[in-house]
Amino acid sequence: MVHAIVARLRSRLAPALVVALGIFLLGNGLVTYTRATEPAPVALTVPTHVPLPTIGGLESLGPGTEGGLPTQRPDRVVTRVAVKRLGIDLPVVLQTLEPGLPWCDVAMYTPGLGQPGWGRATYIYAHARIGMFRPLLLQSRVENGAAMIGMIVEVWTSDDWLFLYRITEVRRHTLDMQDAVSTTTERLWLQTSEGPNGTIPKLQVVADFLSAQPASEADAHPQAKPRVCKI
Repeated sequence: MVHAIVARLRSRLAPALVVALGIFLLGNGLVTYTRATEPAPVALTVPTHVPLPTIGGLESLGPGTEGGLPTQRPDRVVTRVAVKRLGIDLPVVLQTLEPGLPWCDVAMYTPGLGQPGWGRATYIYAHARIGMFRPLLLQSRVENGAAMIGMIVEVWTSDDWLFLYRITEVRRHTLDMQDAVSTTTERLWLQTSEGPNGTIPKLQVVADFLSAQPASEADAHPQAKPRVCKI
């Protein structure tokens, strides 16, 4: 009985903690960025960056796919994201610097949520700057981003898979990650800033899963060259 109660508490507390973390991040600058119209950021030295590992090719994927998705792997992480119609194509990394110092020239994923193929939300964020997620912000300002609905988002993973998602929602001025945390289907969230550093509301672009297919190692492992942006 005691074990059952503890298990129930854990199942309820874990999502709540992630939601609280998301609210904290949105409100305290970890995922807030500078104006999209500012000049290129000043490059500073990144102390350390460990490239994502190559996890192997098709021989390591297990017995086929399940429900249109490759067999779930706990060590799978997203490595690249692209919205070709908007000119977006970025390596994706896990930010390891102290809070308040998001990187430039890459996108970053939120480790507290899911990864492609896990049947949950994959959450990717990047600056609203030239060469990053600026096109999402600019498009969102035109008829609330209506032109982005239906666009395809490509996401590559560390075990050499390509996941395709279709944009279904453009959410402006959002304040938390509640829907991403609570989702129980394969979905993708892209986030960027809507204003200068310290602006709390964020732009979220949501996409639903379409398909997955094997990808080449070269496509799935772009060279990431993150650098600290001058906030």
